Amino acid sequence: MKKNSKQDLLWIYRKMKTSRYFEERMEKAYLEGKQPVFNIGAGPVPGEMHLSNGQEPAAASMIVNLTKDDTVTATHRPHHQAIAKGVDLKKMTAEIFGKKTGLGKGKGGHMHLFDPIVKFSCGGIVGAGIPHAVGAALANKKKGTDRVAVAFIGEGAVNSGAFHESMNLAALWNLPLVVVVEDNSWGISVSKKNSTCVPTNDVRAAAYGIKGYGVRDNDPLKMYEVSKEAVERARKGEGPSIIEIETYRYLGHFQGDPELYRPKDEVSKLRAKDPIERLKKYLLEETLASEEDLRVLDQEIMKEVDNAYEFAINSAYPEPEEALEDVFV
Repeated sequence: MKKNSKQDLLWIYRKMKTSRYFEERMEKAYLEGKQPVFNIGAGPVPGEMHLSNGQEPAAASMIVNLTKDDTVTATHRPHHQAIAKGVDLKKMTAEIFGKKTGLGKGKGGHMHLFDPIVKFSCGGIVGAGIPHAVGAALANKKKGTDRVAVAFIGEGAVNSGAFHESMNLAALWNLPLVVVVEDNSWGISVSKKNSTCVPTNDVRAAAYGIKGYGVRDNDPLKMYEVSKEAVERARKGEGPSIIEIETYRYLGHFQGDPELYRPKDEVSKLRAKDPIERLKKYLLEETLASEEDLRVLDQEIMKEVDNAYEFAINSAYPEPEEALEDVFV
């Protein structure tokens, strides 16, 4: 049964808030043992860590329109997308901590989260998820289903060959594909204005004869509106779309990034118009929820996330000999 707008907006709020709290906890957990001198290999969560605080509308306001059977491919910054798609939060957290109870038995880490139950995957190679989504969309069409595939990418990935080749085939074959471009202004440390010849990437849709949508200022309501239309078009056989959302990256490209390339006041200005607070204000003003409703919801979210972290922290690490399992020889 299709959810009404109130249910959708409360769902979006819940997923955005879950992602934010999850990542605020991860920010602290990741830095454990890595200070005062940053050591990427130290602490309970070794390796790189890419957090998406501020980018929540791109994921939640799109995925609210999807089902468990729709496919999502994501990037090296995937937690907000995984949470919105319904990836098992306990197994996902355990995977990030390198525990054997994780999605990939602790072998993939945070950039390689796979949950076939909800058709979610991500990877660390820029642009690599787009061809995978095209393949899923092609399979959906050949099977005669109304399922869609959604590829999340950063604005830097739009300048890759994988993007152009994928969009050409998706348009040529009229596939049920939506590509969401998360424009957080920075491709690692390179600004969009120094890497991209067009002001917004949604205009590139015209080159493939498909629909393009632009969402400015990280607006969760506008993202919900255009995503709903794009998904409905794909389900009806009206072909692929490109959505670019101007979103915010509150933290560095990776944890430990000194961020010397960013204007000093950039993040404070972005946080002043936080999308979660804006959606909360809308819910209250439109009487879609009360302060008490949201307080109870926030408590449920915190409990869910805390339980996931407790599960991960208390799970066992793989045995050394398990490194030879689940591999091709």
